Amino acid sequence: MATMEAPPRLQVNLHEGAFKNEPFVDFSREDNARKMRAAIEKVRGQLGREYDLIIGGKRAKTADKIRSINPAKPSQVVGVHQKAGKEHIEPAMNAALKAFTNWSHTTVEERASLVFRVGDLLRARKYEFMAWLVFEVSKNWAEADGDIAETIDFCEFYAREALRFAKAEPPVQLPGERDRLMYIPLGVGAVIPPWNFPCAIMAGMTLASIVSGNTVILKPSSDSPTIAAKFVELLEEAGLPEGVVNFCPGGGATFGDALVAHPKTRYIAFTGSREVGLHINQTAAQHQPGQVWIKRTVLEMGGKDAIIVDADADLDAAVEGVASAAFGFQGQKCSACSRAIIDERIYDKFIEKLKTRVERITVGDPAENLNMAAVINEGSMNDILRYIEIGKKDGRLITGGARATNAGEGYFIQPTVIADIAPKSKLEQEEVFGPVLVVIKARNYDHALEIANDTEFGLTGAVYTNSREKLDRATREFHVGNLYLNRKCTGAMVGAHPFGGFNMSGTDSKSGGPDYLYLFTQGKSVAEKIS
Repeated sequence: MATMEAPPRLQVNLHEGAFKNEPFVDFSREDNARKMRAAIEKVRGQLGREYDLIIGGKRAKTADKIRSINPAKPSQVVGVHQKAGKEHIEPAMNAALKAFTNWSHTTVEERASLVFRVGDLLRARKYEFMAWLVFEVSKNWAEADGDIAETIDFCEFYAREALRFAKAEPPVQLPGERDRLMYIPLGVGAVIPPWNFPCAIMAGMTLASIVSGNTVILKPSSDSPTIAAKFVELLEEAGLPEGVVNFCPGGGATFGDALVAHPKTRYIAFTGSREVGLHINQTAAQHQPGQVWIKRTVLEMGGKDAIIVDADADLDAAVEGVASAAFGFQGQKCSACSRAIIDERIYDKFIEKLKTRVERITVGDPAENLNMAAVINEGSMNDILRYIEIGKKDGRLITGGARATNAGEGYFIQPTVIADIAPKSKLEQEEVFGPVLVVIKARNYDHALEIANDTEFGLTGAVYTNSREKLDRATREFHVGNLYLNRKCTGAMVGAHPFGGFNMSGTDSKSGGPDYLYLFTQGKSVAEKIS
């Protein structure tokens, strides 16, 4: 019987000390602003380049292409990518399976060391990666900074978590036995990230996979493949062996569906819409010939997130929190506040203050670091505008309500607030995923909680009140995976706010938390009789 070849040992360099979140950049400092402008100009000079598929370390081109464009300037091509099809499934799977044989048997110290090294490389090129986000998905500087800082956090946090998992012990050691508990990798994972956090979520799911000993077929969003390609280049530079991550941009209905259905796909890590997530769950649940496991699905889906503002709240703080959570990154976050539920005693005053605050938001080219930039593509823009027209009929337009034509050629929409929206109405129930906030009147706190919970989603939520009793009630009764008290409902921090939602918001994956790597491993108990 042939013996398995021992994997080559990687250089180990582990970071010392406890995890700390990557600090954000202070762009009010001229030296930092100058660095960002320089990075933008550097990346501007690299736009339009072509990127290959990477399967088993080998580059390949296809006849069909994916063109990533700048949402703020659709005439500008950010990157040209190969479009993987069904014919690439077997080569990608074979490469990932071959790599798994060795990668799964490297030591956890080697895998963690590589992930730490990725974080170091990314930290050194933070501004450049931020600039790619400015062009490819229209993030302003602060939003781009948050995305890259979170990516670095994932490197640092998951590497430490993998080392912690390796030290697991069973709760009981039986007399006369040596009892062990280990968390071993699953196999080949399909990683299918979204475009809205195209570095952090894409990298987070990929890093959790590989630090646990799995191998990956990475299918980035067709709206943001360039930042994924840049990240894969970083993995290669850090020394990741060939085939551990295979870069395959492709269509969801062709390459994506075939990848999810493949009998050798062991798990699927997905972040995206409710509809696609449910489709993946259903496809993965169907047993295929030759499949010897139940596929695991790690699904992070949508939200219809609410902020409750009680009559005794700090009104100025609540207005700021709602505006920031509703219109940060054009409302294109699954955690974004899309419903403000306001006690009727302060309803009119809140709307007056909110209108003033929202109308200070500037809209335009993110390279110039305005507050709000373009939504991701033309189809999304048209969908959002249709929701706005429904809102104008069902409620009262407070501000916005149209395309921001003075902002440039891109897919710009005015920040829009619509009041007097009724509970259970279309705009109150459906995820818009754009810069649209609805304001709902509540009779009292009981009514506000009832409205907030009356949704199929359960991702994030927030409450502004000075009542300890009401805050405690929200902790017990507001049914969301991430609840924030007297602060906005966006901006989850790795380590402090493990992220994931209930109900149709997904499988409560709790990324950035102490449970996350369990989803990418399986527990193996070993009991050895000793004399």
